[in-house]
Amino acid sequence: MARSIWTGSLSFGLVNIPVGLYSAVEEKTIRFHQLERGTSDRIRYKRVNERTEREVEYENIVKGYEISDDQYVVLSPKELEAVEPSGSRNVEIEDFVDQAEIDPIHYERTYYLAPRNEAAMKPYALLREAMRQAGKVGIASFVMRGKEHLAAIRVDGDGEVIALETMYFADEIRDPRKELDLLPDGEEPRERELAMAVSLIESMSAPFEPERYHDRYRERVMDLIEKKRKGEEVVVGRQPKRDTNVVDLMEALRKSVEKVRGGEEAVEVEGAAPEETARRAAGGKKAGGTKRDAAAKAVDSRAGSEQLSMLSKEELYQLAQSLDVPGRSKMSRQELELAVSKARPDEPAPAKRSARRAS
Repeated sequence: MARSIWTGSLSFGLVNIPVGLYSAVEEKTIRFHQLERGTSDRIRYKRVNERTEREVEYENIVKGYEISDDQYVVLSPKELEAVEPSGSRNVEIEDFVDQAEIDPIHYERTYYLAPRNEAAMKPYALLREAMRQAGKVGIASFVMRGKEHLAAIRVDGDGEVIALETMYFADEIRDPRKELDLLPDGEEPRERELAMAVSLIESMSAPFEPERYHDRYRERVMDLIEKKRKGEEVVVGRQPKRDTNVVDLMEALRKSVEKVRGGEEAVEVEGAAPEETARRAAGGKKAGGTKRDAAAKAVDSRAGSEQLSMLSKEELYQLAQSLDVPGRSKMSRQELELAVSKARPDEPAPAKRSARRAS
C-alpha cells in the first residue's frame, strides 16, 4: 500500500474530515547515473563554500534571501514556521465553482485524498456525493513542505475518490502578450481555409482513450538499453526530418484531409458555402453526427476491397475502433489484423506469412 505524503483534515463549513494525501501519478522518466568515462565510478556532488571551497555540513546551512549583491536576510526554520498560516494541517474549502471556469493552465499536480479512519468514511462519502450532484469543484488552500498551495478539490473521473489538484496562483501565470514575440494579429482566416481546417479536425476526431498513447521515446531508449545489455551492435542514425516548409496553406490542408481519409480526394466545390465545403471534404459527415468519423469510414471502405495485410497498423486500429474490438489499444499489428478479421464475418482469417509488414 502507498504511504500518505501529507496528513491533515479536509473541511467545508463546520464539517472536518481527517484525510491523507497520496500521489495520483507516477512519472516514468528514465533516470541515468553520472559515471566517470571508462569506469563504473559514480559522480557525487558536495555542498561547498564558494569562497573557501571547503565542504559544509548540512546542519550548518541556513536559508538566505538575497536583497542586493552579496546582501542577504537570513531566516531560521523556527522563524519560517512562525509565519506559516494557522491551521496549516487543514485543507479548508473556501468556495465552490464550476470546473469549466478553471483554465487548465492553473493545474499543477494531482493527488488523491483518502479518509484516515473509519469515522471519516461517512463525511467523506457525503462530500463526494454532494460535489458530484452539484457538479462543483472546491477551491482551497493548504501548506505542504513549507509552501502554501492553492488547490482544487474535485470528484475523480470514476466517481470513487476525491482528488486534490495543486494549482498555480494567478500571479504565477505568465501573460502570453508580454512573454511571446510573435502572436497572430487581428486578421481573420480565409473562409475556405477555415472550412478545410475544420474538416481536417472533424476527420481526426475520436473518443479519448488514454491507453492508446505511449511514451515512444522512452520505449526506444529502453529498447536501446536492452540491446546494449545483450551486447548487440547498435547502428546510430538520425531521425528523418519532417517537411515543415508549408508553401500553400490550402494545399497543405487538402493533402492532410486526403491522408487522414485514406487517400480519398478532398474536393473543394467552387462557390459552395464554407460549411458545405467542409461537409463534402469530410465525406458528407455532419458535425456531431455518426459514431464513425470520416477517417474510419474511408479505411473501412478501402479494407472492403483490399486484404487486411495491406493496411497499416493505424488503419487496422481505426477499423478495430469502428467495430468496437475490445483491448485494441494494446494489440500489435498482427493481433489487430486477427481481431478485425474475426469481428468481420465476411473477412477470411489472415494467412500466416514468413515476413509481415512492420508495425
